Amino acid sequence: MSELLLSVKDLHVAFDSEEGLVRAVNGVSFDVSRGEVVAIVGESGSGKSVSSLAVMGLLGATAKVTGSIQWNGTELVGASAEQFRKIRAAEISMIFQDPLSALNPVLRVGDQVGEALRIHQGLSKRAAGSRAVALLASVGIPQADRRARSYPHEFSGGMRQRAMIAMAIACDPQLLFADEPTTALDVTVQAQVLELLMEIKERLNSAIVLITHDLGVVAGMADRVLVMYAGRPAETGTVNDVFYRRAHPYTQGLLASLPRVDGDVDDELTPITGAPPSMIRVPTGCAFHPRCPHARVPGICNTEVPQLREMSHPGHASACFFAEEVAAPAGVPS
Repeated sequence: MSELLLSVKDLHVAFDSEEGLVRAVNGVSFDVSRGEVVAIVGESGSGKSVSSLAVMGLLGATAKVTGSIQWNGTELVGASAEQFRKIRAAEISMIFQDPLSALNPVLRVGDQVGEALRIHQGLSKRAAGSRAVALLASVGIPQADRRARSYPHEFSGGMRQRAMIAMAIACDPQLLFADEPTTALDVTVQAQVLELLMEIKERLNSAIVLITHDLGVVAGMADRVLVMYAGRPAETGTVNDVFYRRAHPYTQGLLASLPRVDGDVDDELTPITGAPPSMIRVPTGCAFHPRCPHARVPGICNTEVPQLREMSHPGHASACFFAEEVAAPAGVPS
């Protein structure tokens, strides 16, 4: 068994709003072991990023967080701000979705990369600056000594993303959260950034939690997948489970909406009808039932909330009352 780094059990996150209580995450559980890549997949608003921010302690005092978040055996739910400061960047880091807004526009990139080194490793400003240049070079930024003196707006989108990665790995963390790390990047740069993340994982013997809606990225990087819908887990399993033995209508819909490289040029994509629900007014029963082609309504689908249950393949679970009926035959790709 690989070393267990992170264990999230029955995580709930809620926020007060003028319209009512926003239940952003409802009963999410997942584990992350050293050396693996776990992907959290779903549409915008499914609770992917909120789950990761809860682990990082970045939700603020207004968030109501319950459940359990065990990091190397230490409980983080209810931990103080000082406890989170000690592990953030040093043990757990995050690569944010939009590097332009995540980077401070008035500070030089090298100073921002070196900040974590000064805080967590006690390096002098000069030593942190030298290390920052080495980190920028290690993530493929050319002329790193000169670029370290530049400001974020002077970097291209791909270079800003690389700078964010350099910041995230500055203290050799054991776990990296990558929140849509290739958003708004062209295809060539996307491939370079993803390859860089995998190289870093191998070099640091760390783990990655990949937050994305891009199933192509998941297929190429992940070991295990958690599919989320409306703040709840819909399906979980290995990449092969989710792609070849998918057993939830939402997972099937995500895969059916992707173009196939081996398909006919005239093949039409099959979008998921409707839109994700408001997290203030989540539908009763299964939250996906208004969009589900297999829903029994009226019936169990709109009256009871389905829980994850094991499928025939070990480690594969689906939160669908009719999972066996909708499951894809083993070995049949989407």
